[in-house]
Amino acid sequence: MPCLSVLALSLWDGNRKILRISYISSIVKSAKHSRRLVHITAESVTAPLGCIHAAFIFVMTMYTQLYNRLSFGWNTVKIDMSAPRRDPPPIVPFGLAAFAATLFALGLALGTTIAVGMLFFIQIKIILRNKTSIESWIEEKAKDRIQYYHLDEVFVFPYDMGSRWKNFKQVFTWSGVPAGDGLEWPIREGCHQYSLTIEQLKQKADKRVRSVRYKVIEDYSGAFCPLNKGIKTFFTSPCTEEPRIQLRKGEFILATRGLRYWLYGDKILDDSFIKGVSRTRGWFPRNCVEKCSSDTETDQAPEGEKKNR
Repeated sequence: MPCLSVLALSLWDGNRKILRISYISSIVKSAKHSRRLVHITAESVTAPLGCIHAAFIFVMTMYTQLYNRLSFGWNTVKIDMSAPRRDPPPIVPFGLAAFAATLFALGLALGTTIAVGMLFFIQIKIILRNKTSIESWIEEKAKDRIQYYHLDEVFVFPYDMGSRWKNFKQVFTWSGVPAGDGLEWPIREGCHQYSLTIEQLKQKADKRVRSVRYKVIEDYSGAFCPLNKGIKTFFTSPCTEEPRIQLRKGEFILATRGLRYWLYGDKILDDSFIKGVSRTRGWFPRNCVEKCSSDTETDQAPEGEKKNR
């Protein structure tokens, strides 16, 4: 679904004004609550129903045609596809080519029913929870952050109205237009339009605090499944579209999360860590780096690593 808009959040910090782009909350919500969501959900219902109807016709057609062509012997069963054993012959000829085409079409109908049916259940799950998979991940990280630091705060997802029926009515309305104007959406009591964005800012700050600095001790070409880094590293390569980064011995990496044999972080080029220059980020094998002993960052496990061990 297309991203319809980007919401700019202005936060006041004393006399300083900070402009942040809520690229996750606004874009996802705008895409999720657009009119196309209703159309896609309706299509994901009608398409499997039409394919089920077509599959029923294909099955009954093959059954009736094969029934008139079967002949049973003592130890064999023969099928004569040349012509049916009845008089008068059928109006539509049904030979070997027609049987193969019908069987192929039946497979397509069943495959479409399964694939689009799964899409329908995913869409309904998102609508009833009023929460996408990205937003679910943000909520999970929020709870992990609160539990990690033992904070006296509770994160409430602002777009979940607390009732599946209320969430459903936000998308399917009598007018056919979902609730919301693309920038502001109905929110739960006690929350405001920027609750999710403020939580993202807290997670970004926590991510910087909990990051760990590593030094590269072995070159890495950036291959998705490197053969020269060990069997376990090869078979445990992260199943994600996120990039890999090339490493050269002596470089420094600021790791933010990781798996048992892989880490994800930003490559620190020269003084980019101090100046805030954009860095190259991606996955890299854990056995290519070692933790800096004199690291100025907080000596804690990367975010997400303790979950994946």
